[in-house]
Amino acid sequence: MIVTLTEVSKGRHGSALPVMSAAFRSNSATLAVVETAQRPSVLGLIASGRMRPDTGGVTIDHSTDAPELRRRVALIDAPEVNDPSAEITVFAVVAEELMFAGLPAGPRATVRALHELGVTEWRSWTIGTVPPIVRIRLLTELAVLRDDVEGLVITAPDRHGGDPAHWWQRSQELAARGYAVLAIAGVASATALGIAPEPDQVATPDAESGDDDATPQEGTP
Repeated sequence: MIVTLTEVSKGRHGSALPVMSAAFRSNSATLAVVETAQRPSVLGLIASGRMRPDTGGVTIDHSTDAPELRRRVALIDAPEVNDPSAEITVFAVVAEELMFAGLPAGPRATVRALHELGVTEWRSWTIGTVPPIVRIRLLTELAVLRDDVEGLVITAPDRHGGDPAHWWQRSQELAARGYAVLAIAGVASATALGIAPEPDQVATPDAESGDDDATPQEGTP
């Protein structure tokens, strides 16, 4: 699978997302560099087929099929879109995701899933208090429980703190399992990782862009 974003933007004069391009494919992890609080979610929504760009286009396997893109690409932890509420327990997060995946989600099934996912010790913790890498591993593993998922868009994992190398290693592990992974993070993370994305894979603020004027809630996670 290959997902290609070609000169996409959102908002007046690209205020919500400046013009940028990116591609992510099976067996590979790609880093896109996006600054400001809202832009990672906007890019994540566009890359997973849940928001239409104002310019440019998105294809999956060279087809402009948004429903297919939504079915096969999971949007992970996008701020103010589908990030779990910080007060929800890990147990509740797992139970809910099992239900979304069409799997048994009762108490016994959830306890079993917690064990299989290696997060039993965190079961009573709220998701907002677990270590950053535990959060990312858990949410990505829950996403790939869905049969159709072949790609993941991990949105702003650096906002939780921790070492960027941890979530980048997680992205590479998923890629090694055959998934197409797009990680969206800021300039500081790219610098810490020693990664220099292609110029068109970077969206950073400019002095004339003004306020964002697209809402991340457009579309369905």
